[in-house]
Amino acid sequence: MDHLLSILAFMITISRFCLHLGGSSVGVNYGLLGDNLPPPDQVVSLLKSRNINKIRLFEPNPNVLEALHNSGIEVIIGTLNSDLPRLASDPSFATQWVQTNVLPHANSVTFRCITAANEVIPGDLAVHVVPAMKNLDAAVSALNLKIPVSTSVSLGVLGVSYPPSQGAFSEALASIMKPMISFLASKNTPFLVNIYPYYAYKGDKSLPLDYALFKERNIFVQDGSLGYTNMFDAIVDSIYSSLEKMGGSNVEVIVSETGWPSGGNERGATIDNAMAYNNNLVKHVNGNAGTPKRPGKGTETYLFALFNENLKKPGIEQNFGLYHPDMSEVYHVDF
Repeated sequence: MDHLLSILAFMITISRFCLHLGGSSVGVNYGLLGDNLPPPDQVVSLLKSRNINKIRLFEPNPNVLEALHNSGIEVIIGTLNSDLPRLASDPSFATQWVQTNVLPHANSVTFRCITAANEVIPGDLAVHVVPAMKNLDAAVSALNLKIPVSTSVSLGVLGVSYPPSQGAFSEALASIMKPMISFLASKNTPFLVNIYPYYAYKGDKSLPLDYALFKERNIFVQDGSLGYTNMFDAIVDSIYSSLEKMGGSNVEVIVSETGWPSGGNERGATIDNAMAYNNNLVKHVNGNAGTPKRPGKGTETYLFALFNENLKKPGIEQNFGLYHPDMSEVYHVDF
């Protein structure tokens, strides 16, 4: 009997392991800049019904975190940008932040990582990012929590982005990026970056739409021995090249935001294009082909965003959602 129980326990362990391996590499950003959004418990039910098992939160909203308890949904949780200077200068505030926003949920929510602010590099707050990361990491460790601490940046950190092999962080940001990459590399913690092929397409009329939408079948960019058929992979690999040049060869890239607007009266902002981009992205990332530079493992990626948020800037900013606030689909994405 004990032998049979041991076999059963082993089979359950293996099945869980295989389920984890087969899980989606794609999550969704759950923003709250709307005055008509559904209650968090309904949102969690929606996520589970669509097999969305990863989300990113821009702020530690207690009602959302409570709703996520025992949901099985993995969470990236961010600090408010406005909290960054104090998180950087006051270790006790970092400890308080973790004790208030993470510790009460740590047994019921799986935290993928904590991000110290969003898209503040380059900018006036940039100097606070690394000290805040270190204080948060120390607070997490002191509480015996195993949660990586990182930050999320825009492509504004790049000085060179093309071709991908020549990718390099801006020399003007070296005093910030070098210690950051060193910290991430020492902790084996991922680097989070927001990537939007839409904006590149919108701003450069020479770029073909198919290259941005994962529809191109031929190599569009040849970079040495590596060929690129889509812009997403080219940008991700330019980030990897940038990390390598700063000693971060072991640092994994997570795409913390990407998406395509379905409206807003700007070039290419249509429902058809948004549906094509996001569905093709999900298939590409979950296919585990990886990128030409880092083949064989899908890039963990978070779509922007769950809802159309009416308190954002009018135009395309209000039209990145997969769902309307009434939880009806703007268009279908097959997760």
